[in-house]
Amino acid sequence: MNKLAIRLLTLAIFAVAPIAAPLVTPVHAAGDDNPAPPAPGSKKDKKGKSSSIDNGKFTAGYRAAYATIYDRNDYASAITQLKALGHDDMAAVANLIGYSYRKLGDYKVAQIWYERALQADPNHVKTWQYYGLWQVEQGNRDSAQYHLNRIAALAGTGSEEYRSLAAALEKPPGTGLVY
Repeated sequence: MNKLAIRLLTLAIFAVAPIAAPLVTPVHAAGDDNPAPPAPGSKKDKKGKSSSIDNGKFTAGYRAAYATIYDRNDYASAITQLKALGHDDMAAVANLIGYSYRKLGDYKVAQIWYERALQADPNHVKTWQYYGLWQVEQGNRDSAQYHLNRIAALAGTGSEEYRSLAAALEKPPGTGLVY
């Protein structure tokens, strides 16, 4: 499937997730950058009220930031939106913040966010992919190969994340990346 179809399918799935959430236990792929909120009541704040993740505000804000990144390429605004969610300790959120900084050319800050994402979830495949692309852009091909091997172990060599990073590594050093 092309990337637009995947994005539309993902958004459609998350549109029905709040309805289906009480019926199923959420399971997320390691590289899922569109996390569904936990089942109602699974995370409560100190006063017993549902957190912003539970009530859908997080999901709506995350979707908006996701669209800001991938549909409008407005990375600075996306960073603000993602940080405002108050969950930048989640791998998916930290990864997209890192991605946005990388797209803005701030590689040092991007690295901090990628490492933060991997600290939150060492099996977050999308972070291994994006951080691997960061490594390629920095000329760190051995490190990028390590990231590729991690993706292979976590998601297999047929995954989109593996194919994307493998394609970047196949290009000669200094070749501009398009992804």
